[in-house]
Amino acid sequence: MSIAPTEDAAIDIRGLHKRYGRHIALRGIDLSVQPGEIYGFIGPNGAGKTTAMRILVDVLRPSAGTVRVLGQDPRAGGAELRARIGYLPGELRLDGRYDVATLLTYYADLSGPGGPRAYDWRPLAERLGLDVTRQVRGLSKGNKQKVGLVQAFAARPELLILDEPTSGLDPLVQQEFLAMVREARDAGQTIFLSSHVLSEIEHVADRVTVLRDGHVVLTSSVAQLRTQMGVRCTVLLADPVAPDTVAGLDGVRTVQAAPSDPRMLTIELTGSPDALIKMLSRHTVLDLTAERPDLEAVVMSLYRQPDQDGERA
Repeated sequence: MSIAPTEDAAIDIRGLHKRYGRHIALRGIDLSVQPGEIYGFIGPNGAGKTTAMRILVDVLRPSAGTVRVLGQDPRAGGAELRARIGYLPGELRLDGRYDVATLLTYYADLSGPGGPRAYDWRPLAERLGLDVTRQVRGLSKGNKQKVGLVQAFAARPELLILDEPTSGLDPLVQQEFLAMVREARDAGQTIFLSSHVLSEIEHVADRVTVLRDGHVVLTSSVAQLRTQMGVRCTVLLADPVAPDTVAGLDGVRTVQAAPSDPRMLTIELTGSPDALIKMLSRHTVLDLTAERPDLEAVVMSLYRQPDQDGERA
């Protein structure tokens, strides 16, 4: 899908390729993230998500294509551009020689364009339950992740780039993180995040891009993704109805009778339920449930589709 370039986009990527020798990590991806948007970047391991994020902060250089972050080329933006970005890498490395407070103070003193602009990281550390008196080298993975989140969020940057931000966090801290993301959006910040916990993306993201094998498979809002997958209905009737009778109705994609009880039908709808409802009104309905798939079901269906070479992911 071609996306028109946007001059005022927080992130604008056009035809981005990245090659490591014979291995191609990114195959001409396009995407545009608008200011104030929470944007989910989804894909299995090896899809190219981390590579793309590292290019955004100039840790890696692209093999081809153009990238603009907050209106600038990351290769030319330098320290001034980096000071406007809060970045949490997927593989977080921290200097273990210091205690947490010393390390976070050091990060704060380095922040800001044109020289130091120290910020107060303490309220956020307290919010995440981070013991700042401990030595970094002795921290668990979850507590190291908290340090990374504090340094990314505390300066209130214009753009947050977060690669697997809840890795190692317990469920309560994950919920606190999601609240922080919503608050950042409400304050006008832009958030670009990847996560294997698709329920997180589903609950906070405005839009998502699904990446697979270095290709953009789909870019959409979460609501549009669910709509594309339709609705699954389970109907229990007083008397059996032949599945073929239902399969011919407008809006019905598939129908399956339960092997243990032919009165129970599972129906997948991709269009209007009107024809199905009118048909069911001519029968005695004992029970009916309808649900849309969650984001994980939608994304997994995209992963299973054949790739450009005809193979499944």
